[in-house]
Amino acid sequence: MSDVSSIVFTFGNTKFVLHQSILVWLVLCVIFGILFVWAGKQIEKADPMKKPTGIVWLSEEALGLVYYVVKGNLRETTRRYVPLFGTLILMMCVSNLIGLVGLQNPTSNISFNATLAVTMWVMIQYNGFKKGGILARLKELTEPMVILTPLNIIGEFATPISLTMRLFGNILAGSIITMLVYTLIKKIMPWGVLGFIFTPFLHVYFDIFSGVIQTYIFFTLSSYFLGQQVSKEEA
Repeated sequence: MSDVSSIVFTFGNTKFVLHQSILVWLVLCVIFGILFVWAGKQIEKADPMKKPTGIVWLSEEALGLVYYVVKGNLRETTRRYVPLFGTLILMMCVSNLIGLVGLQNPTSNISFNATLAVTMWVMIQYNGFKKGGILARLKELTEPMVILTPLNIIGEFATPISLTMRLFGNILAGSIITMLVYTLIKKIMPWGVLGFIFTPFLHVYFDIFSGVIQTYIFFTLSSYFLGQQVSKEEA
């Protein structure tokens, strides 16, 4: 797949381009779908009196990780949203690390990030209106003073833009810097072979550290904004 930059579908005079980043995400959806079904069956058959092993142990660790990211914000509603956040957190974490095997990160595609951010925003707004009704939600936008209403409205619409650009900028920047380094190494060969000594450190930061941190930040912020609408407990 690393040699496939995109797939083009033609419908009459209209061309639809499916970029590698989206293809990678679709493949990950299939892989994780199969993995989750298999893990669920293994968990059902597991003896609760015995120490978990294999996929059962891995599932418990992954669940603990998801709770660590969102529980502080979602509080008593955490269990309701764990399936959604858990799936997306694990998939985004893997997609951010996919660059290690030479594939394009789905999160380096701004349309992908925007879709995910808008989905989160719509869910936040839906729960905001559901919580107290339209009038109560509109009243929130006038607090603490009516004169601040325009700023509050701008702040609400800024949320998906902020989530999109923060994730896109950090992941794309890492991909570009790594690509430039490899291009430079190729240009100055054979002396460039010494550059491969330093490239593992680039991947450790841009593909591993930054990828995991950006996943954490995205869903911490998303769960925080959602928690403000769905949680009744005080933070």
